[in-house]
Amino acid sequence: MITTSQARRDRRGLVSPTVPAHHRRRNRVLPPWAFLAPAAVAYLVIVIYPFFGGATAAFTDWNGLNQNRDFVGFANFAKLFNDTQARQALLNTVLIAVVVTVAQNVIGLGLALLLQQRLKTRGVLRTLFFLPAVLAPLVMGYVWRYMYAPNGVLNQGLGLIGLGRLQQDWLGNPHLALWALLVAMTWQYIGYSTLIFIAGLEAIPAELYEAAALDGAGAWARFTRITFPLIAPATTINLMLTLIGGLKAFDPIMALTGGGPGYATETLSTILYRNAFVNGRYGYGAAVALVLSAIVSIFAMAQLSVLRRGEARMQ
Repeated sequence: MITTSQARRDRRGLVSPTVPAHHRRRNRVLPPWAFLAPAAVAYLVIVIYPFFGGATAAFTDWNGLNQNRDFVGFANFAKLFNDTQARQALLNTVLIAVVVTVAQNVIGLGLALLLQQRLKTRGVLRTLFFLPAVLAPLVMGYVWRYMYAPNGVLNQGLGLIGLGRLQQDWLGNPHLALWALLVAMTWQYIGYSTLIFIAGLEAIPAELYEAAALDGAGAWARFTRITFPLIAPATTINLMLTLIGGLKAFDPIMALTGGGPGYATETLSTILYRNAFVNGRYGYGAAVALVLSAIVSIFAMAQLSVLRRGEARMQ
């Protein structure tokens, strides 16, 4: 029961309850920073603090186990850039990123255009193409390792169709191992790029294609004048994700080749892992991690700047 002292009349003459003072204090709206604080604290503890801890270790000779660490300045970085193995790993890292980015997006766009057609099985095909993307990279690596084995599916298939002369030790040949790895990495994430392109294609109004067809525009003209400019945001997202993923690829390399044979598939990520966690040279591994982070940041920012300018010109 609301008493007269606990009620007030509004402008329409209706009686509404007066909220007690202690309830008003309890329901007071919190400032915006209070909602960000838990996530900010977690980010500082999980990301920022370890990052600066690793950055500090890059200038020491710490082995990652004991408390003894001597400051060595830029000696780890000098060793990195003067190491033949590290230079080869840097070239492999850039090559993997470029090839995977180009192949994955070109093939992904082609599949997206195909799956946008009115096919009865397009729902099933979309699922099949996207299925590899949900596999763990390690699982994908072991599957392809079995396929590439000397007595694996690939060589057996070549023998069955009369191409036995093409049979190879795909992962044991230094000249083929990197390209075999690139095929496996591209295969896994084509469906992911395809899905993003499909989302961009479905956002294009059908009326634009109908008007272009009435004006006599052919398929290539419709693609270059309508489709490609309007999927520019999807293209930007795909290129960014594939480039960054290619630069920091680790799981598929370790599962398929472990960086071998020799240094044929070594990358900065595998050098980082091997030095920091296998050979006990955590300081050197931290230096590799800093260089890799800088490369990823530079490539990502440069690519984003170019793509954003491209989007602005197309609009």
